[in-house]
Amino acid sequence: MRDKQAEIIDALMVKPSIDPKEEIRNSVEFLKSYLKKYPFLKTFVLGISGGQDSTLTGKLAQIAISEMREETKDDSYQFIAVRLPYGTQADESDAMDSIAFIGADKTFRVDIKPMADAAMKAVEENGLDISDFNKGNIKARQRMIAQYAIAGQTSGAVLGTDHAAEAVTGFYTKFGDGAADITPLWRLDKRQGKAMLNELNAPKHLYEKTPTADLEDDRPALPDEVALGVTYDDIDNYLEGKDIDDSAAEKIENWYIKTEHKRHLPITIYDDFWK
Repeated sequence: MRDKQAEIIDALMVKPSIDPKEEIRNSVEFLKSYLKKYPFLKTFVLGISGGQDSTLTGKLAQIAISEMREETKDDSYQFIAVRLPYGTQADESDAMDSIAFIGADKTFRVDIKPMADAAMKAVEENGLDISDFNKGNIKARQRMIAQYAIAGQTSGAVLGTDHAAEAVTGFYTKFGDGAADITPLWRLDKRQGKAMLNELNAPKHLYEKTPTADLEDDRPALPDEVALGVTYDDIDNYLEGKDIDDSAAEKIENWYIKTEHKRHLPITIYDDFWK
């Protein structure tokens, strides 16, 4: 195993293999413990895209909320699934299939297009021409603003979908989809998440579909693997301690180094990176 590979696996705490049933229970208990530690919280809020990660996170959250209601006899516990399209979404049907599978207590729909467009226009009035890539990040951050607005009005916490295969490459928007209160998938790679959804009897088209961020107007269906230049199979194999092609390993390690700032809280004078 490469030295950097061992370092990254240790940092992200990825297991070489999992028992899907056991990890489902670990995640559910983790979510419940969070609510028990902060009894003023009654709601979990999560944006649902219709892909693997939000489907799994949402299902785990709904199970945890349902168990909390049963155990405490407090019906105020609820899970809110949030649809966050930018105008229209090509795979809207997948998002609705995901919500149906989750069995969400409530579903909200917030079209982020007006708020995202207003933010872009306000900035561009200063003479800046915002790139399509930057616009994608603005959309991601507006989605999180909406989720926190809902959580703020419902005594809630916002769930994140970050997992190891995403964390290692920094493939998320800083303070956008990378912002959350609690991340129940952290430690899992993409393959392990699929195994958990299979255990939960999720519709296969929700976790076998090609992963895409769907943020850029010019490239709305750009697959994650194209953007990253490396496959999720290679990323998962790397994180599970297996040998992979040197060029793929180098790409993964370069992404990890380049995106270190995304996995760190805001830098203070006490951080030693600059000394």
